[in-house]
Order: sequence, then structure tokens, then C-alpha cells
Amino acid sequence: MFICLNYYSILVYFKPNLYKINLCNKYCKEMSDYFRQTSVKTIFSSSHSWVILGEVEQRIKAKIEAVGTPLKEWDINIYRGILTGYNEAFIIDRKKKDELIAKDPKSVEIIRPLLRGRDIKRYSFDFADLYILTTFPSLNVDIDSFPAVKEHLLSFGYDRLKQTGDQGARKKTNNKWFETQDSISYWEDFSIQKIMYPNMTKFLPFYLDDKGFMQNDKSFMITGTHLSYLTAFLNSSLFKYCFIDNFPELQGGTREIRKIFLDKIPVLKVDDQLNYQFEKLVSQIQSSKRVGNRELELNIDQMIFDLYDLSVDERNEIGFIEIQ
Repeated sequence: MFICLNYYSILVYFKPNLYKINLCNKYCKEMSDYFRQTSVKTIFSSSHSWVILGEVEQRIKAKIEAVGTPLKEWDINIYRGILTGYNEAFIIDRKKKDELIAKDPKSVEIIRPLLRGRDIKRYSFDFADLYILTTFPSLNVDIDSFPAVKEHLLSFGYDRLKQTGDQGARKKTNNKWFETQDSISYWEDFSIQKIMYPNMTKFLPFYLDDKGFMQNDKSFMITGTHLSYLTAFLNSSLFKYCFIDNFPELQGGTREIRKIFLDKIPVLKVDDQLNYQFEKLVSQIQSSKRVGNRELELNIDQMIFDLYDLSVDERNEIGFIEIQ
């Protein structure tokens, strides 16, 4: 038996079950009665990470997990955004972008709009008018063909940009001084439809992008099939209710949504026809998101509740969860 005691709760572990007992602040004369009234039983059936939930929460989550398929088994890819190794040189504002293109119109070929993790919102984004120089190693860019960009990069100093691992330089790689630190072999996927989300956030926002945004290393993207439905599910009240505790909580209530955590989430698969129904709603929400559209989001919640065949009581228990 293992017992963990703090001011608010007791964890009592009798293999293979765990009980959590919330302590009242007042003195409990009948501790045995209090144990019976407030204990929560949790059964461990695998070696995966676990969370302690109430009986109703456990029942709903078990129901969702039973019919879902882990995202790592879906026909999707999850990639991290671009790691440059020196953002000050590779990420530029509109003024610098216009300046480079004015000096050499060919510069436009390797300048793309960028969203940072902090810019990604639920069904929307806040564009900070930032751009990235796409000198990815996988593109084999001839920097001499872009003299204005080359001049801009060299203004930060060759010794600062070289990738030798020397003091004051970038991390040691086999890449050239003007290239980003990561090779970005999946660079073409930035131009196709994708789900974008930050790697650390309090708000669990997911945005379906078809504008070809690049993104920095403080975010991830998902490419593949049935992305409209997946965007709706990840932004839904059901997802937040069941799975928010699957993501580690960091200081200040921030959650870490790295690939190793997200790809374990079990999600019910749908066909093309159902995905199309969600596509229409997601498109409407994202078109009107600047002013918000709670009604459409409630419609999506109800569609997802229907898919999982939740009872009225279960739907009422979950409610509408909005984390802005």
C-alpha cells in the first residue's frame, strides 16, 4: 500500500487500484465515512500515463476511448514548425520584406508569411506581419541567386550564422551558413491544407490553414485526411473535457501539446461524407471568427456528441467548454 498525503487530498494505492480522497478543511470526525463518500477508484489497465477522474468523467472518457483510434494510427503526419537556429536573421517584418524585394524582385521566391505558436487561435489566427526566409537545406538554395537576401544575412555576421558549434555560432550541423538549422524535408506540406497548433498553450487552439502559412518551431502542423473533422474535434468541448489532462501542465497553467502526447489521443474515424459536413461548418466558423460564432461551435459540439452516442446526462455533464 502507498499513501500520499497533502493539505487537500490523500492518494491511497492498493495495487492495482488508486483511490483519491479529497479532504475538507474542517476536521473530519468520521474519517471512515469520509473515505466512503469521497473516494474515487481508478483502475490501471496499461503502462501509459494516467489521470485521476471522478466516476462520471471516467465513464465518459472510457466511452470515447473505446471507439477511438490513436492519431498515430491515422493517415496523418504531425510535424514541428521551422527551427532556424537564429530567428533574428531568418524571420523578418514587412518593412524588411519589401526592402529585399525592392532590391531584388527574385527575393520573393524565398520569402513566405509566418505564424508563430502564439499567433494561432481557435479556428483563427493573428497575423503579426512576419515572414521567413526559406533557405531550407532540403531546397538546395543557391544563395548567390538571391543577392539581397545574402546581403541581409551577412549583416548578422558569417561567424554568427555558420553551423559549426563554435562559441557564438549556431549548433553544429552539416548545413551551410545561410541555411536554416533544420533541413525541413517536409517543406512542401506547408503549402497544402494543414491543421496548425502551438506547442505550449493555455487555450488548446487549432486552426485549419489553407493559406500556405509557414510556422515557427513553437508550433506543430498536421497534414493528411479528414482534417476538417479533426479540426472540429480538437476544438470541441468533448476533446477538452476528456483529454486536457493528457497534456502535461506547466507553470502558469500552460499545457504542452507536443506530438508525443497528441498522437496518443484516440479519435473516432469518419468517412469522406461526414468530413464534408464538418468542412462546411469549420469553413463558416473560420470565415466569421473575427466576430465569433458560438452557435456554429455549439452545432459542432452536438454533431460530435451524436457521433459518440452520448446520453443527455453525459452531454449536460460536458456542456460547452470555451477556453479563449
